[in-house]
Amino acid sequence: MAEIASAVILIIIGYFFGCFSTGYIVGRLSGHDIRSEGSGNIGTTNALRTMGAKGGALTFGGDLLKAFIPTLLVRFAYCPHMDYSPEMTYFMTLLVGLGVVIGHNFPFYLKFKGGKGIAVSAAVIVASSSNSATGWIMIGVGLLIFIVVVAITRYVSLGSLIVVWFFPVYTVLEYRASGLFVYMMAVSVLFTALAYFKHAGNIKRLLNGTERKLGEKK
Repeated sequence: MAEIASAVILIIIGYFFGCFSTGYIVGRLSGHDIRSEGSGNIGTTNALRTMGAKGGALTFGGDLLKAFIPTLLVRFAYCPHMDYSPEMTYFMTLLVGLGVVIGHNFPFYLKFKGGKGIAVSAAVIVASSSNSATGWIMIGVGLLIFIVVVAITRYVSLGSLIVVWFFPVYTVLEYRASGLFVYMMAVSVLFTALAYFKHAGNIKRLLNGTERKLGEKK
């Protein structure tokens, strides 16, 4: 029961961290309402398109930071304090990270219309899986795949949709023998499902050839 209560609390804490909508705040400070420009999304890609390199970098950095803070605190402070096993630590880190992604995607004060969660998911990937050689190898491979796919196709959405499979693949490779595997896998698949749900429009445009490419003017 204590673990269940902790899990719920961590998801809630993560949610409120995720609700710090960096792109929206950076836009407001620079005289933009990013929700009414470009794709209308408050994430890094639209911030880059509508506010340039500086706005995109600030948005990306802020989104990484709001995910790194709670996930790393859980991994390096909370879980050691609770004397959790490596498996439980990974699971709890995933849970608070999932909360961050949900908050980023569905911030309550923006009528639950947020970003698509790729930058914050990337931060959760690093925070949760960088405790093993397998994790570091997969992080490197995932980054390389993303760069190559975007460089060749210029579709950021396509690279994102491929890389977000990191969660279930890493969980299978690293924790398939764990007693918590089923729960870990369920949360891992949720990360991927959320990304595909938020990219539904991008997927449709990719299929019919109308998806905007990186650097392409509207």
